Amino acid sequence: MLIELDLVTKIYNQGHANEVRALTDVTLAIEENTMVCLRGASGSGKSTLLSIIGCVFPPTSGRAAIAGKQLSRLPDRFMTIHRRQNIGFIFQQFNVLPELTVLDNIGLPLLPLGVAPAIRKKRATMLMERLGIAHRADFPARQISGGELQRVAIARALINNQPIILADEPTAHLDTRLSLEFMQIMDDLKTEGKTVIIASHDQLITESPSLDRIIDVKDGRIHHVP
Repeated sequence: MLIELDLVTKIYNQGHANEVRALTDVTLAIEENTMVCLRGASGSGKSTLLSIIGCVFPPTSGRAAIAGKQLSRLPDRFMTIHRRQNIGFIFQQFNVLPELTVLDNIGLPLLPLGVAPAIRKKRATMLMERLGIAHRADFPARQISGGELQRVAIARALINNQPIILADEPTAHLDTRLSLEFMQIMDDLKTEGKTVIIASHDQLITESPSLDRIIDVKDGRIHHVP
């Protein structure tokens, strides 16, 4: 199993006055080469669940094994390496650097890996061509449209060919047409063998025929796993 969570609990600021219990006793297994939606309202815990799956931080208690590694057993440095090797992120706010070019934004995840500039450019160019934004390669990110920014974010998530793609509310700032385009790209990635996990309450996503499963998250607990 690619992703296994067993009785996972996440508490922020544990032991302090502002303590927040974000997840409680979450048990979940996700197979590779599937597309899954974590469905829930804002504050339900789905983004925290996505962050644990994404190796951003370990659970407070319980067991989380992602791509063969137990997070609680990984020192921070090794968890960072594991994340870079296995997880591609697509963020709600895109998280691009507005003054950098599209090409440079896409290649950013390869910098800490020491990948040579020529190889970074080659990989980024291939992804830009695939996603239809090659003509924007030398444009500063601040000068391109929202739909193009989304494609930059997707290309950046794919630049290191990670097996797991995570997207947090990816259609929050997109219109219907662009949202449908996004889901088609995610479906193509699943066809290629990627595992895609989307945290969203957007009906366009939750009703998509591309999904293999919908996992409902409410008040930090899983309430329904079809």
